[in-house]
Amino acid sequence: MVESLGSVASLVSSPWIYVLVTGSVLLDIFLPVLPSGVLVIAAATAAAAGSGAAAAAGSGAAAAGRVPEDVPDILVLTLCATTASVLGDLAVYRLAWRGGPRLDRAIARSRRLTTAQERLGEALVRGGGALVVLARFAPAGRSVVSLVAGAAHRRVREFLPWSALAGLAWAAYSVALGYFGSQWLGASWLATGVSLAALFGAGAAAAYLMRRQPRQAEAA
Repeated sequence: MVESLGSVASLVSSPWIYVLVTGSVLLDIFLPVLPSGVLVIAAATAAAAGSGAAAAAGSGAAAAGRVPEDVPDILVLTLCATTASVLGDLAVYRLAWRGGPRLDRAIARSRRLTTAQERLGEALVRGGGALVVLARFAPAGRSVVSLVAGAAHRRVREFLPWSALAGLAWAAYSVALGYFGSQWLGASWLATGVSLAALFGAGAAAAYLMRRQPRQAEAA
């Protein structure tokens, strides 16, 4: 167990972790099975563990309030995840914008996409783009929202601010889970497992709320 934790720590403590996180978050809008959330949490866990170890050893970097160079910086990690999330959203948005009649027909054949397109359009017009933020936590919700926003030719100034807020909220939440989970439970599989459970729990709650909203609208 200790050796396994050491191997994981070696991976996430490398500067390449920023590249891995950025690439995973950027691409998981196309391939939702990519473990982007797992990588973010693992890197944040390593940051907390490394900072704690440096502080315990009384290192100069910790005494000066700086993050040691051999562990991820949580601010840089959050920025990478947020930026990659927004860029991925915009990529799908632009592809869907140029999709043409074939994409329109594909959306029309899908009840889920048609409903999402109608609700998203109404939400963005009202300035209630909180739906975009909520969808960022739901499984594949980010992909659906970006797709229908582009296919419906929603203006970028209606979509982009909410995409940025969604990316920041998701990145900050994921980093906080890993960082504070390690602070409270130690650098262990238990801390990582609890953090991942909280991330998946937020996704399940977001999916439930998104399914519940149409029923409330119909009832009204």
